[in-house]
Amino acid sequence: MKNWVEWHEAYRDPESALSARLACVRAHLARALDEAPSGEVRLLSLCAGQGHDVLGVLPWHPRRDEVRAVLVEFNPQNARVAADLAATEGLSRVEVRQADAARVANYADDLPVHVLLLCGIFGNITPEDISRTVAAAPALCEWEATVIWTRHRRSPDLTPRIREWFKEAGFDEVAFDALDGPNMTGVGVGRLTRVVPRRTPLEVLFTFQPG
Repeated sequence: MKNWVEWHEAYRDPESALSARLACVRAHLARALDEAPSGEVRLLSLCAGQGHDVLGVLPWHPRRDEVRAVLVEFNPQNARVAADLAATEGLSRVEVRQADAARVANYADDLPVHVLLLCGIFGNITPEDISRTVAAAPALCEWEATVIWTRHRRSPDLTPRIREWFKEAGFDEVAFDALDGPNMTGVGVGRLTRVVPRRTPLEVLFTFQPG
């Protein structure tokens, strides 16, 4: 079984593939916050880990005090690290929930959101679960919400199919970055621009695979 606490150690190396992915996600997140509607911005990060993406942007972003962020992370140690970092940065509107992000009931009270992060998930679940999660994403989002997702491009490369699934779900693609490096990471960004049924999914969206 993968140790998800040790996995975060790669962030300490600025030359690592994980650090490159993080920088890309942060840039897209900052832009999504810039472009979000005026007033409160609701943000949801699923399988948030130690929150390095969100907590690397909010402290300096001009809209930090407008953002209500919920970070959902199953691993208690990672969740504690994220909560401590948010407190250190004075981010009183960031809530870290130690809970299963696959269960929508664990964050349904904060839906719909303006920014949805699905980072570090799609490389650890089955194609069927990816498809189910993408199909459910519109029900988690406000109109014109931004979704940011990641998935490696190693064989078999599922990113072309994932991009199509988001399009079918009602998201227009804003960007897709194919990063170099051993992980061959893809970072996708979409915006919800087409009318879709607004039914909050009640089923379990995905199950992490061992390894």
